[in-house]
Amino acid sequence: MSEFVLYNAPQSTCSQRVRYVLHAKGLAFAEVKLDLFAGDQLKPDYLALNPNGVVPTLVHDGAVITDSAVIMEYLDELEPETAPLRPTGLVDLARMRSLMRFIDEVPTPAIRVPSYNLAFLPHFQAMSEEAFQALADSKPLRREFLLAMGRTGFPQAEMDAALGRLARAVERLAAEIASSGGPWLMGDQMTLADIAVLPVIVRMADINLDGMWDRHPALAGWLAAIRAEPAFAPTYYPGSLLTEKYPHLAERFRRAG
Repeated sequence: MSEFVLYNAPQSTCSQRVRYVLHAKGLAFAEVKLDLFAGDQLKPDYLALNPNGVVPTLVHDGAVITDSAVIMEYLDELEPETAPLRPTGLVDLARMRSLMRFIDEVPTPAIRVPSYNLAFLPHFQAMSEEAFQALADSKPLRREFLLAMGRTGFPQAEMDAALGRLARAVERLAAEIASSGGPWLMGDQMTLADIAVLPVIVRMADINLDGMWDRHPALAGWLAAIRAEPAFAPTYYPGSLLTEKYPHLAERFRRAG
């Protein structure tokens, strides 16, 4: 029997989409939870697996697979007959991959801006400037992102730009559902594109940005449908949402409501 070990973080959006594919495929795996604020992803033993110092990393029978989009496709190619998550036709497969590129280029990086400003900034504010610089320098893929945020948070212009990208993504997703006839982005089959964007939409709902799809009931229906799938609950176990990890956010949103 194959052995899978997933190194990930509960609230990491990239980790969540890999967890979803593993559960959808019914693949048992050992989960190693990393504390990102404690720097687990930057320790030598983890960097030996993933030199980029980010999560997730999948180890399958000793082989190391990195990058969440790559891991998702790897798992579907490994188990193509169990809950297939890719179209069979080449044109549709190309369309799915184009959607995934859009998701990774637009909404996935955009959601990090409000996430960091809302949830993570207090942690960085408590650090000295030297400690913060050292932290940024230690992150090969996130250095410039952290330095742009600094210890005072992203400026309003950057927040507005990120929210604009998220709004455009919502419009694109709603258009894809309308074009395909739904209920999924590409029609009656859930694909890796749905799973790729799922953590972004869940994060938006968690931090009170779900008003962005008030005019798009099909997207609300898409979210309800994917939440009803058997793989959703084990993927989003308790502690996987930002408002669960950072109770001050939930209280803030209650006051705002």
